[in-house]
Amino acid sequence: MVLSLTGLCGGKAIRMHLFKRSIYVIALLLAILTQPAGAQQNPFANGWHLLPDASSLNFQSVKQQTKVETSSFASFTGTIDPSGRAEIRIKLESVDTKVDLRNVRMRFLFFESFLYPEAVVTLQLDPVLFRNIKKVRRKVVPLTYTLNLHGVSKSFDTKVVATLLGPHKIAVSTQSPISVAVSDFNLLEGIQTLEEAAGVKIIPSAAVTFDFVFKRNGIKSKKPANDGSNTTPKRVALEPDGNLDNDACKGRFEILSRSSSVFFNSGSAQLTANSRPFLDSLADIITRCPRIKIEVSGHTDSDGKPKANKRLSKARAQAVVDYLVKHGIPAERLTSVGYGEEYPAYQNNSPQNKRRNRRIEFTIIEG
Repeated sequence: MVLSLTGLCGGKAIRMHLFKRSIYVIALLLAILTQPAGAQQNPFANGWHLLPDASSLNFQSVKQQTKVETSSFASFTGTIDPSGRAEIRIKLESVDTKVDLRNVRMRFLFFESFLYPEAVVTLQLDPVLFRNIKKVRRKVVPLTYTLNLHGVSKSFDTKVVATLLGPHKIAVSTQSPISVAVSDFNLLEGIQTLEEAAGVKIIPSAAVTFDFVFKRNGIKSKKPANDGSNTTPKRVALEPDGNLDNDACKGRFEILSRSSSVFFNSGSAQLTANSRPFLDSLADIITRCPRIKIEVSGHTDSDGKPKANKRLSKARAQAVVDYLVKHGIPAERLTSVGYGEEYPAYQNNSPQNKRRNRRIEFTIIEG
């Protein structure tokens, strides 16, 4: 009798255990089934980083209506964090047109990279869009992104092609070229200056294409090197180190004279703070052209009295010389001259032309 009671109690305990376990399993299944669709598996787990040596970023421009030229950027980085926030940072100094002086024009006259060193693309990726990428391997994904360029941020829609290259590597590329209008980013004047410097007409938009390869963070490559994971910025197309030859120096100073990037307070020879990045770049180039001497010339528009304009232009040219000397350029290599309104670059018939006539130019006088 004691034995049967013990057996009965043991059977109830077993049944109670099985009942509790069934309740737990049902609750677990309900929790899984009621999760948001994209939350069952996070495709951005650990975060991802862009492999610059395995990626490319190009743009096409059209000159003289029919001449298409393809250029690229040599240095860019990218990340996707575990929440799906993606960011691409493009070093504008690394613009590569395959021609040295053309690169300099793009940096100083168009992108003004001394003021705006980077373009930044940001976007929020929806994990649901990538949920079946392991199954389909390749799919077209709609995206909304924000481009910050030349101090302006704008959002756009596009479609990209995502291709799974392996369990921890994915390629994201343009489905079709993305048109970027220069008017959206206050770059119309830069296009005009480029046209004048190069003597060509340029359509004011570019067609951008990219092929980015991302790798999941924390995954060690089986290959010890050359898998595209080097994150050190490339030196291709960046301003070269060391001294420049005479042709490179001459070309650079012709370009710098067109930049209109030296600013003064109205009616004053006091340099404004936003002149410093350009003048610092100028000092670096003068340092790397050690055999030359430079005339720094000041020019004004036609408003005001000629004698006063000449005095003001001379004072402004001297202010630039003083800045360069203070930053390491020997004074004997620099001469300041004020021409006032004698040599207008444009007719003084509009506020824009008058503004462009108020300028500082740099001329090689020896070397």
